Amino acid sequence: MPPAQALSIAEEKGLDLVEIASTATPPVCRIMNSGKFFYQQAKRESEARKHQKHIQVKEVKFRPKIDEHDFQFKRRNAERFLLGGNKVKSTVIFRGREMVHNEIGRGILNRLASELTEVALIEVPPRQEGMTMVQILSPKKEAAPPKPKAKAAKAAKAAKAGKTDKPGKKEAPPARAEGGEE
Repeated sequence: MPPAQALSIAEEKGLDLVEIASTATPPVCRIMNSGKFFYQQAKRESEARKHQKHIQVKEVKFRPKIDEHDFQFKRRNAERFLLGGNKVKSTVIFRGREMVHNEIGRGILNRLASELTEVALIEVPPRQEGMTMVQILSPKKEAAPPKPKAKAAKAAKAAKAGKTDKPGKKEAPPARAEGGEE
């Protein structure tokens, strides 16, 4: 029907004429309460956003002269990030003459990737960006769920055993009454 006729029908009913599909030929319009329609549409979109998974990029930084314990500590952090469903940007930062030996940085990043093969895929292989070398790892789809937190596990064990106080903590001595002699 012509737009003028549709508008007059909408005004008689106290409703609005809303264009539903503008790309169709001819454009599709509907007589309805536009406020209610747009409110419901916004609710559907926000509900869809709630179920989306937000992936963050966490960063782990290394230096060429990193010690074994420091490397293992940062590797465990990277593994925790990956198991949490986040991507990991691993960076080796060079200073001054360390740039001459960029193969050391490449070796660190390759070692990290090889130790995390069970939980990670190499999204971006090691590449030099100025004084830094960067590699991005993404979590595997079939990676195991994250392990329970150590503190939560200890609290559960303590609750099971009936202990609530921390070991080694002493009780405060009773307060002394002021002004009185003992």
